[in-house]
Amino acid sequence: MSKRVYILGGDQSDFAMNWNRQGLALYDLLSQTVLNALDKTHLKASDIETIHIGNFAAELFAGQGNMGGFFPHIDPGFAGIPTSRHEGACASGSLAILAAMAEIEAGRYDLACVAGVEYMRNVSGQKAADYLAPAAWAHVETDSRQYVWPALFSNIAERYDEKYGLKREHLATISKKNFANARRNPRAQARNWSFTDDSFEANNDTNPIVEGWMRRSDCGQVTDGSAVIFLASESKAKEYADANNIPLESLPYIKGWGQTTAPMKLATKFEQAPENDYMFPYIRKAITDAYRRADISGPDMLDGIETHDCFSITEYMAIEHFGITAPGKAWQAIEDEKLTFNGALPMNASGGLIGLGHPVGATGIRMMLDAYKQTRGLAGEMQVEGAKTYATYNVGGSGTTNVSFVVHAAA
Repeated sequence: MSKRVYILGGDQSDFAMNWNRQGLALYDLLSQTVLNALDKTHLKASDIETIHIGNFAAELFAGQGNMGGFFPHIDPGFAGIPTSRHEGACASGSLAILAAMAEIEAGRYDLACVAGVEYMRNVSGQKAADYLAPAAWAHVETDSRQYVWPALFSNIAERYDEKYGLKREHLATISKKNFANARRNPRAQARNWSFTDDSFEANNDTNPIVEGWMRRSDCGQVTDGSAVIFLASESKAKEYADANNIPLESLPYIKGWGQTTAPMKLATKFEQAPENDYMFPYIRKAITDAYRRADISGPDMLDGIETHDCFSITEYMAIEHFGITAPGKAWQAIEDEKLTFNGALPMNASGGLIGLGHPVGATGIRMMLDAYKQTRGLAGEMQVEGAKTYATYNVGGSGTTNVSFVVHAAA
């Protein structure tokens, strides 16, 4: 990448909080996180030059669109600043980051606010599932399934099993790891949840089937949530570092990125996947494009990964697509405990979507915020020792919208 885009910091909401039960609305969720992020980074609203918002379904969950208009109400200093909203299902937040990066790289602006938000716990579980279903091909992939996404990712697990073999205990180990990691995260939805071994077993009483392969413990946690980061050009980052008496080299920057779009239908993805190779070549390409732009050879040059685990099988396939193992061999990294918090390459030290929670439009931005914290040494009890290079992978749909980033801090 020719021009560096730096991360100055940000904030996320408490993903355990049900805002509707507190009598608070979508605006309150977004407003509080933006104001907290400004405070933590010692920035003013009037410093910001452009705003990008990641959101998938506010019209359905909250009856609200045009959210850029909220910002002058959040702080009068935002008045007149251009805003844009970005939608790519669960990858909406990462698309907002890419758009803000492009503006900074083009020289249009030097300081961007990137905010992701989703307000989702004000409806029943079935209604939420119905609202999330259009990220698949509506009326083609959705009409025969009660819970569309558990069903489609169960199909992925079934396909993996047919192609390579898949053991339920390996999926359970991923879920156990991410729930355990969430206990270290003061913003995680599941930080105070309690489990027994039966919570992860193939036990229909303690861990009921949701759809097919996917049991309750395999499913990411839909939640209310918002995350905000501030991105800056090198000149603005230098100005910020000087003003805050920190070395520029300590500020992380986005070293590489990759983005791909695959066919919407999962069945078409299966048809196009080569034999004895990566099941989702467009996921693999997004990640390897990020590697290439970051000038790194692969996962051995990473210190940690925040990856999409909307279901345990999603993280399982990410292991292979990051190149940590060969296709069909993800189980090796799981059995070797390579991806645990104290392993050689921690994956989802935050708790991921399973343990931390998944407010759809905010997830990609939350991942970037965690990568920032890790590479600055600000992750608290979640800190991966010595982390300087971190990767993220964020997916929308069944591997349809794919975005990966590599974040690096030089000092």
